Amino acid sequence: MNDNHLKLDELSRRGFLATTAKSCFGLTIGGAASSFFTQSAQAQKPTTNPALLATGGGKAKSVIYLFMSGGLSHLDTFDPKPNAPVDIRGKVNAINTNVAGIQLGHCLPELAKQMDKVALIRSMNSTQGAHAQGRYYMRTGYTPRSSIVHPTSGAWSNKLRSETKNDIPPYVTVNCGNDHPGAGFLPSEYTPLPIGDASSGLQNSERRKGVGDEEFHHQLDLRKQLDADFDARYSKGHKKVRAYNEAFEAAVKLMKSKDLEAFDLSHESKETHLLYGTERFSKGVLLARRLVERGVRFVEVEYSGFDWHADNFGLMEERIPTLDQALAALLKDLELKGLLDSTLVVLGTEFGRSPEINENSGRNHYPKAFSTLMAGGGIKGGQVYGGTDATGGSITKDKVTAPDFNATIAHALGVPHDKVIMSDSKRPFSMSAREGNPITKLFS
Repeated sequence: MNDNHLKLDELSRRGFLATTAKSCFGLTIGGAASSFFTQSAQAQKPTTNPALLATGGGKAKSVIYLFMSGGLSHLDTFDPKPNAPVDIRGKVNAINTNVAGIQLGHCLPELAKQMDKVALIRSMNSTQGAHAQGRYYMRTGYTPRSSIVHPTSGAWSNKLRSETKNDIPPYVTVNCGNDHPGAGFLPSEYTPLPIGDASSGLQNSERRKGVGDEEFHHQLDLRKQLDADFDARYSKGHKKVRAYNEAFEAAVKLMKSKDLEAFDLSHESKETHLLYGTERFSKGVLLARRLVERGVRFVEVEYSGFDWHADNFGLMEERIPTLDQALAALLKDLELKGLLDSTLVVLGTEFGRSPEINENSGRNHYPKAFSTLMAGGGIKGGQVYGGTDATGGSITKDKVTAPDFNATIAHALGVPHDKVIMSDSKRPFSMSAREGNPITKLFS
């Protein structure tokens, strides 16, 4: 048997063992999924910069990032233009908030009551006008390249901070698609644990029925014996093999952990469920609160379906109220539990929508100007940063880019946004793409 056949047999056996482990233990392991449970073997030293405390940064311990996939219309939500012509403002009415001088679109009445906690950023700008590229740019601060995958702000946040001490992975995504960049070129321990449906909890995290302690540990020992030759040959030189073993061990540890309860929304009261809402996104936001309550550093929840090239105003009435209810509930809930000061709540999207309403009563892609927001985590609420002209088409002051946005998240966490990490190809990268600067004016 030649070396090529030997390698094929070894790797094929590896796949067989992954399948066997899944059937015996109820674990989802192997391939990309193997890294979701991986924890760093060695704790890193905290890298919080004391100097950031002087400018309001460093107060956040966790981040809840709500990502509006499809391109959320700023004109119909966070930057309404009540004095614009009807062919610009459409069927949107501007409503007052609990902060004098700040208005929102009429589909956000609950958020309007929480505006004293929120900083609106009305001067976002992107160079990317297509969905996949726009999402990638907002999440990483870099434009897509065929030669490398860049880490997201969630992966950077954990890389630049000390290791968390609980059994839940420190980075979790909810409802996010397969194109999510995750850890990029960073080691596998920074890859997020993906949750497809918050209502279903963490799948494949329990033993098969009828498998007792003795049989379970016998299977674990058998797996080590079967893998011994493979590990001796490949684990030292192949980080993916090491990641596989670390993932397996971390998954077993999580199976035994009381922290699994965090993924079970049935522990929340009926009143809490009603507060957040019944939609899939609403449940994801509630799960995010449960996770940060237990020390998870970064949770991203995606809400898709904002690509409104037609029937913009009908879809607005259908989908924005879900966002309004869940986001307002999150802010109230975090404050009630004493977590708002230590949790940065972020809302982002890949780009805005065009001021002009097209022939199908829709708005087209518009990266030139759009809006995001931040709250909690040291943010001074009740303010607007940046602005657009009378039609929402051009930024008039304080342009903000994706690298700036990610640098601001870093600032809130007290980590160095400009710290350079070398990729496997020996190229330098940072959380702020080596060009972004934090918006320190947002912080109290």
